[in-house]
Amino acid sequence: MLKLLRLTLISLTTAALPLAALADRRNVDLPEFGEPADAFLSPAEEYRIGRDVVSQMYAYNYLLEDPELQHYLSIMGWRLAAKIPNKPPELNFFMVRDSRINAFALPGGFIGFNAGLLMASDSESEVAGVMAHELQHVVQRHIARTIQGTQATNIATWLAVLAAIIAGSANPDVVLAALSLGQGLSYQNQVNYTRTHELEADRLGIRVLAQAGYDPNGMASFFQRLEQQSRLYGAGLPEILRTHPVNTTRIAEARTRASDYPAVQVDDSLDYRLMKARVRVLVADRPSEPVEYFARQLSAGNTGPEIHYGSALALSELGQYDRALAALLEAQKHHPRQANLDLLEANILLAKRQADAAKAKFAKTLEHFPKYSPAILDYADALLSLGEPDQARQLLLASEMTLGPHLQTYRLLAHAAQAQGDNAEVAFQMANFLIARGDAPGALRQLNAGLRIAGLSEQDRARLQARQEEVKEMLPRGYRDEELQRRPRGSNLGLAIHKH
Repeated sequence: MLKLLRLTLISLTTAALPLAALADRRNVDLPEFGEPADAFLSPAEEYRIGRDVVSQMYAYNYLLEDPELQHYLSIMGWRLAAKIPNKPPELNFFMVRDSRINAFALPGGFIGFNAGLLMASDSESEVAGVMAHELQHVVQRHIARTIQGTQATNIATWLAVLAAIIAGSANPDVVLAALSLGQGLSYQNQVNYTRTHELEADRLGIRVLAQAGYDPNGMASFFQRLEQQSRLYGAGLPEILRTHPVNTTRIAEARTRASDYPAVQVDDSLDYRLMKARVRVLVADRPSEPVEYFARQLSAGNTGPEIHYGSALALSELGQYDRALAALLEAQKHHPRQANLDLLEANILLAKRQADAAKAKFAKTLEHFPKYSPAILDYADALLSLGEPDQARQLLLASEMTLGPHLQTYRLLAHAAQAQGDNAEVAFQMANFLIARGDAPGALRQLNAGLRIAGLSEQDRARLQARQEEVKEMLPRGYRDEELQRRPRGSNLGLAIHKH
């Protein structure tokens, strides 16, 4: 994670808001979209920076690559983004494998949520409130505006300012102070400018939250939860709360803004409740931990479907498949046709080596939810594990319009090609997979290896060469020139297959 220090992000709770900034909550300037900020950081540069940070997070296994969780975050994100007047850039949502509470917006439309934030939330509107806040950081281009507003002359220096917040390992005020000394800038002006952005993201985010049908108090409610935790922990305050302070002024301001909108009663979706249980299982240090947690919940009389689902998932992770199916059945009694419950059942049947029953359940789930990308990916993965690569490939290609440029699609297509003995296709799809993860050098190595395959057809050679040229354009000029001269030894395509 130390390499992340080269780049920047804006955190949900970078700094406590000053009273002066709250004097007139209706007079917060919006950015001028003649884009003077472009002179300091263009949208293309913002995207490159965000992509590079995410690439490093992939490399350090810091992201939780789970299609069901990613789909849930993406649906919420686009529901909110649809209510933003200014058209947002291409958005990418991802879950961070970290049980601490945090969320952040990277340049270029990349928005990350720590697993701990979802677990700590008490309602779906709280999660949506955080999401709405981070979306405003992206849409209002706060990183570019910060660089412009403080007249920083060294963008590379600014790109190192707040990156440590991802890991919750540095105090942003201290980092900003150090930066101000190095640049000869006013520390107070820098902090105030960042706090102004936080206020702007709160104000505009609450408006979007209400317009999207969530409880507009969701943002203030989550701030209140953080503030309460900061007082309860005392001297043992976790690092994430030391470096991300939330104060009563900010909470009061958020509640006042929310009062501008009609009060609504919003029930949490079943999807939210299930995903909150799911993430608890997937980030547990020991598989037995969530088993014990959900057992305690059941003993306390909490018998909601999410508790049975979490118990079933946790038991399946321990290989206790019969107990898992029994627990899952309790959840399915009241929800006989729910995508996440059905997928878990299909995967448990597959783990029990009941191939026919598993395939039937996958097929039925996909019939009920034909546009649910996790169902497509799970079914294709199951077909591969059952030695049916042709069927898996056909399913993925037939669902291409539904899946879009999903990186797991490329991984599975590469796996299918490997099973079919088509090494040129393996190289091509693995290159696509690595590009989707932001690893252009790795993609180029895959394509170079593919072009050295003995007996390569002219059609495959032309296809690989065309993709090779596209990848070279993604690399810095110096790297491209070096790569043109370099001839790597060996021809191992290095297929990286990971169960999603």
